[in-house]
Amino acid sequence: MSFKSPIIENKNPEPNKRQLLTIFFLFGGTLTFLIFLIFYLFNQLIYLVPLEVEEKIGNLIIEQIAPEKENSNISQQLNVLVDEIETLLPNKNNVKRNYEVIYVPENTVNALAIPGNKIVVYEGLLKELKSENELVMILGHEIGHFAHRDHLRSLGNMLLFKLIISSIIGDLDIFSSGVDLANVIVNTQYSQRQEMKADEFGLDILNKYYGHVGGAIAFFETLEKKENNSNKLSFFSSHPSPQNRIKNLQKIIEKKDYIESQPQELNILQD
Repeated sequence: MSFKSPIIENKNPEPNKRQLLTIFFLFGGTLTFLIFLIFYLFNQLIYLVPLEVEEKIGNLIIEQIAPEKENSNISQQLNVLVDEIETLLPNKNNVKRNYEVIYVPENTVNALAIPGNKIVVYEGLLKELKSENELVMILGHEIGHFAHRDHLRSLGNMLLFKLIISSIIGDLDIFSSGVDLANVIVNTQYSQRQEMKADEFGLDILNKYYGHVGGAIAFFETLEKKENNSNKLSFFSSHPSPQNRIKNLQKIIEKKDYIESQPQELNILQD
């Protein structure tokens, strides 16, 4: 009599493709929701970041961007100007701070809002300006980023993104030095909405400072003409195209009935 092994029924069959896809989409959806939740909570809590923390972050960045601070006549004039602008700022939401302009004698056409109340202004930017009014507009614009906490929001979002990606690939060494932070903030691009709000803030400061907004869009018109010049790409890497910003500023000027008058000559480079 031959013996046959009983057929054991598989109680745990292999999942079919539909089940695998369902699991995949559930996992992916949950992960996506958690990532968006992290970014949302971060942006809601950004106003609670202490100024002391900002200063520590800013010092790390400045050590890389400008390891030797300039104390030239140009640097002094820039800080005198920003001190005068400070007197026009509202006493709310930590907008009225002790801002410091860091002058960097390089041909880069850019200005940056750095955590810790620091505004980096490159020599290349000053060379593109035709009036003091344009400079006040730019400084007011950068202060606008501080007022709206854009400088921390964009930096934090970029670092959070890097942290999430690094966690996935298993490399968490993204905060190893100030070089990483400096690279992030130099290459961080603000949204169109953030730039337009900062532009309006700068425009309001310009009007308070001179009593008119002459020269408000001159710098952006210069950039528009040079947008395709590869030597000027440093500015466009961290700012949107100037075309829409010019149109938006013109609308604000018309809406607020601001007066446009003759801008003042810029003598700040005569060191």
